[in-house]
Amino acid sequence: MTISFQSLGLSEARANQLEKLGFEQPTDVQTQAIPEILKGNDVVGQSQTGTGKTAAFSLPILERINLEQSVVQALILTPTRELAQQVANAIKDFSHDREVRILTVCGGQSIERQIQSLKRGTQVVVGTPGRIIDLLNRKALRLQTLQYVVLDEADEMLSMGFIDDVREILKQAPEQRQTACFSATMPKQIQDLINEFMDNPVNLRVEQPKGTPKQIDQRVYKVPRGWTKGQALKPILAVENPESALIFVRTKRTATEITQELQAAGYSVDEYHGDLSQGQRERLVHRFRKSQVRLVIATDIAARGLDVENLSHVINFDLPDNVETYIHRIGRTGRAGKTGIAISLSQYRDRNTLRQIERRLRQRLNILSIPNRAEIEAQRLEKLREDLHSSLGGERMASFLPLVRELSDEYDAHAIAAAALQMIYDQNRPNWLDENWQDPPSDRPKPKPRNKRTSKPSVRSTKA
Repeated sequence: MTISFQSLGLSEARANQLEKLGFEQPTDVQTQAIPEILKGNDVVGQSQTGTGKTAAFSLPILERINLEQSVVQALILTPTRELAQQVANAIKDFSHDREVRILTVCGGQSIERQIQSLKRGTQVVVGTPGRIIDLLNRKALRLQTLQYVVLDEADEMLSMGFIDDVREILKQAPEQRQTACFSATMPKQIQDLINEFMDNPVNLRVEQPKGTPKQIDQRVYKVPRGWTKGQALKPILAVENPESALIFVRTKRTATEITQELQAAGYSVDEYHGDLSQGQRERLVHRFRKSQVRLVIATDIAARGLDVENLSHVINFDLPDNVETYIHRIGRTGRAGKTGIAISLSQYRDRNTLRQIERRLRQRLNILSIPNRAEIEAQRLEKLREDLHSSLGGERMASFLPLVRELSDEYDAHAIAAAALQMIYDQNRPNWLDENWQDPPSDRPKPKPRNKRTSKPSVRSTKA
């Protein structure tokens, strides 16, 4: 029997919104968690990102939010600003009515703006423990009306030193509330927290995603200091030359910006995210499957509805926050026994994420430098050679032979062929690869200067 989102207790409108987003069937954690949260039970789920836990806790909460009351009703705690923004964006996508007021509160953003948003009224707050404590201390955030609390990636909050802040927040929350805790592991301090602050929770055990297929070639391109990832992407695409690629970004805004930048550079590319209508989504999926568009830039949540066979490349323009999402992303290529290529753009701040990926996969990733002009031109010549081989076996070639014979009266055949190839080569030059394009700075260590040695005359002892 096929399980649907509506059969789990979600409204028809919510289920229809999920269908528009490309959610076909609930995952294991969603099947287990949604009915229990809708019943009003506390829930503990041992689950990592990539299993669908954001939808598992946010969908039932959205079903029960009172839209007529502009007070804080749900609080979701996450360990990092990036995850908070990702969760908030997902909840906005799930909100078919678009009337739910959601506020993200984290460090690195204006606290005054967050205070003003709280004064205007918000119903769901997603944030990091440190900023939540700050707002509580300023009396800007009040939890008297709170009904739902979610601890997302609780073990990460523990490892980052936030556990005391989490404990303080739970102390200030009303006793009559519903709490959900999701954690990849269950260390003793998290278990103690559960025992102290949760009411007879239902324990869920979720099967984790499998490891990466062996037929995926994983490559990491280091973005030079002073370069943007958008600047680095074009030479990577020029050398990799993907037949079809899914490019993952963190936000819808980035998807739009990179799509426009690549379209201006002449690439066949389109964007895919939650702001598109159902008709727009279906048309894009059709074009992608028919190879009418080669590159699609998508956020994680939108990409669920974009299942395409024979995907040659997956590109992590923005690295995900954890390893399981990385595995889930790159598993879209290298299917059915075919070899796939997974590319990640890495900046200095991504070094810890890369180490976590390598530890989880128990393998070293192939670290590469951004291609320079010589490498790009060599790849273009190789592509021209392949196209030429294909054309020599085609039927249309015969229609050009009279022109070649006519030119042969005046020019050498080799010169005619070379001139034709030069025309094709120049006409297909990327518009961004002009004389002003600068090679990326070399990341090879500079040779150390040799120390000048002061030569001393050797002294030999002579015997008389």
